[in-house]
This record gives sequence, structure tokens and C-alpha cells, in this order.
Amino acid sequence: MAAERVKLAVSKRTKLGSAETRRLRKQGIVPGVLYGRSEPIPIAVNDRILRAALTTSSGSHVVLDLAIDEGAGHSAILKDYQRDKVRGTITHIDLQEVRLDVMIHASVSIELVGEAVGSKEGGIVSQVTNEVNVEALPLEVPQHLEIDISGLHVGDSLHLSDLAVPSGVTILDDLEGTVIATVTRPEREDLGESEDAAADADAETADAEAGAEGDDAEAAASGDGDSTEE
Repeated sequence: MAAERVKLAVSKRTKLGSAETRRLRKQGIVPGVLYGRSEPIPIAVNDRILRAALTTSSGSHVVLDLAIDEGAGHSAILKDYQRDKVRGTITHIDLQEVRLDVMIHASVSIELVGEAVGSKEGGIVSQVTNEVNVEALPLEVPQHLEIDISGLHVGDSLHLSDLAVPSGVTILDDLEGTVIATVTRPEREDLGESEDAAADADAETADAEAGAEGDDAEAAASGDGDSTEE
């Protein structure tokens, strides 16, 4: 699914500084910066409205149609954000102005779908790569990319070259050298053999100790007999 466009009303911040940002946050306002072709613009946006804009089906890849103080519009994408470590709320956002007819770079998550045949064979599925870097127009950046793992047997793997992408989307990472998912045999079999070997070693040690104790007992008995004869 390609990115959506969502209108977002923001205001330009005229007062800067940590004290002012704390005051805004107490009022439910998120401070931020809009980066573009000109100087960065300090902005502020209502927390509730921002959360609604970022929780569409496009997620963080949504294209935001900004209206700054009801002025000229700007198309922008989410560049970065900060969260409160305790509450989890967004405390600051960085937006990047974009042109809808110019390619951008983005990181897109990879989701595994299906159940690998190797799982039924006793194997373990591991996802090695969770994100891929792509190039696409802002409105063509997919929310995520899916890859079917149902045909994987134990010992098989999937690479970026096996990942199907929509038309207009180009993968920027190493197609052949980047592994997405593998199915491997569990290591507990080797652990079991190691445990058996350890048990055998313990048994041999116990037998040796028992034999040593028996020899000591016989020696002690012989010593007692010699003393009696004297």
C-alpha cells in the first residue's frame, strides 16, 4: 500500500528555548522543526492532531500537507521524532519538506508471511533483516514489504533478491548479499549430545572416586591388621 496524504495544520513558533518548549508540552503542543529548501522553520502542532496524522494505514510514511498558520502549503514527511521515555508520547518532531515529483530515500519494514515448511520439520525460522532501504516518490513509498516464507525447508534462506517490490520502488541495499530469513536446525540436539557426554564423564569420575575410596579402605584395613599383630 502506497503512502497517504494527510492535512496537518501547524503554527510557526516565534519563541524558542527549553522553557518555551516545556510550556508548549504542558499544553499538549508538540514542538518541531520543518527542514526544507530554505532555512529551517520552528513549528508547533497539537499532540492529538499529530497522533491522528501518524496513525493512518501509511504509518510513518504518510505524506503531510502542512498549512503553516493557514499560509502556503508544504508537502513533508516525518524525518525523526523523540518520545518521552516514561509516557511514550511524542515530545519533538523533525519534518522534511519534499517535492511529490522527486525521488526520496526511506527505510521500509519487511514482514514475513506464511508458515515455513521447515518449521514442521523441526527447524527454527529467524528473520535476519527487518528493514530495507528504498528509493521512490513520496507517495509511492510502501508502508511495508511482505515476503512469503512458506516454501522454506531446513537449511533454506531468502535474500533481498527474492523480495517483490511495487513498480516505481527501487531497493538500495545489496540484493544477493543481504539475507532476510533462514530456517535452521535447533541446536538442542548438539546440546543433548554434550549433556550426554558430560553425564558419561561425571559417571566415570564417580566410578574413579569410588574406586579410590575402596582402595583407601583396604589400605586402612591392612594397616589395622599389622598393628594388631605387633
